Amino acid sequence: MVASAVMRFGINFFPSFRREDSSTADYYAQCLRIAERADQLGYSSVKTVEHSFYDYGGHSPNPCVFLSAIAARTKRVRLVTGAVIPAFHHPAHLGGDLAMLDNMSRGRLDAGFGRAFLPKEFEVYGVPMSESRERFEEAIRMIRRLWTEERVNALGRFWSLQDVRLMPRVVQKPHPPIWIAAISTEESFLYAARNGFNLMIVPYAGKPGQLKEYVQLYRKVWAESGHKPGAEQIQVAQFCYVAEMPGEAHAGFERICKRYLETFADAVVSWKGRNEAEYPGYDKMVASILATTPEKIIAQGGAFVGTPDEVIAQVKSCVEAFGPIEPSMQINFGGSKDDEALRTLELFASRVMPAFSAE
Repeated sequence: MVASAVMRFGINFFPSFRREDSSTADYYAQCLRIAERADQLGYSSVKTVEHSFYDYGGHSPNPCVFLSAIAARTKRVRLVTGAVIPAFHHPAHLGGDLAMLDNMSRGRLDAGFGRAFLPKEFEVYGVPMSESRERFEEAIRMIRRLWTEERVNALGRFWSLQDVRLMPRVVQKPHPPIWIAAISTEESFLYAARNGFNLMIVPYAGKPGQLKEYVQLYRKVWAESGHKPGAEQIQVAQFCYVAEMPGEAHAGFERICKRYLETFADAVVSWKGRNEAEYPGYDKMVASILATTPEKIIAQGGAFVGTPDEVIAQVKSCVEAFGPIEPSMQINFGGSKDDEALRTLELFASRVMPAFSAE
C-alpha cells in the first residue's frame, strides 16, 4: 500500500563508467545539471557514494566536495553522503568536513556512513578489514560527540581526542540526521536500530527475502530500543530508467546496467578466495552480483524500468515489500547520456510521483 503522506523520492549519483563513455569532468557537469533540475522538480534528496581506485564509484572519492558544489546550485533538496567511510578518516577531520557541508547547505546535510567492502581500499589506506566494524562504530560515536558537545575528551582504540572543540559547528541541532548503509550483515541493521539511525539499503545485493526480514527486524528493534515507532527512515537504492515505450526503456537500461556490472566486476575481483570473518556472507553476495544480469535486477525489484505506468506498479511493489521508504534512484550511471537521464528525471516527476502524493 502507498504511504498516506507525500512519498519522497531522491536521486543517487553512483559513478560507474569507462573512460570511453565520459570524462570525469563531463560526468560531474551532468550531475550538476540533473541536481539543479531535481531540486526544481521536487525530488527530496541527492546522494553520492565514497569509493576510490576503480571505475566503479572511484570518480567520487570525496562526497563532501561533490555535494558542496550541489549545495551552491540548489535551494531545498537534502544532501546525503551515501556513504562516507569512517574507517578511512580521522573522526575530527571527517566530522569537520561534514559540519562544513551542513553550513554550506544551510542545514540540508544527511550524514550517511558505511563500512566499505572493497579489499583494495582497505589495503591502500592501511586498514585491516577485520577492524572495519570497530573503527566504524568508534568514529561515529566520536563524530556525534564532536557535533553535540562543546569540548570533547575521548580515548578510543583507534583515535583519541583531548580537549577538542570542533569547528565549524553544525547548523542542525542536535546534529544532522545519521544514516547507516546496510547490505547483508544483520549486525548493521541492529546497530542502526538501537542507536536511532536511519537506514540505507540495496535490494539487489542480498538474498531474496533476507533483506525484507532484516528491514522488519530493524523496525522492530527500533521501537524496542525506545525510539518513536514510525519515525525511522529507510532509503532504498534503485536503478531507474523511464521512457514512453517499454522496449526503449528496457534496451536503454540493459546497455548502461551492463556497464555498471562490468565496473563492479573489476572492483570486486580481489574478493575471490577471501572469507573475512567480519564480513560474513560478502563473498557469496559478491558472487551473486557477478552472476546477475539487468533482467535479474528488474525481476528482484532492484530497478524501476519501463513506461511511467509500469514504474508506478514497480514502486508500489517496493513499498509493499519494505513499508514506508524513500527510493534513492540512479538515473545517470553506466555512461548514460544527458537526454535519457533527464527524460527519466522529468517523466518520473511528472507521471510517477503524483501517484504517490496521497493515499
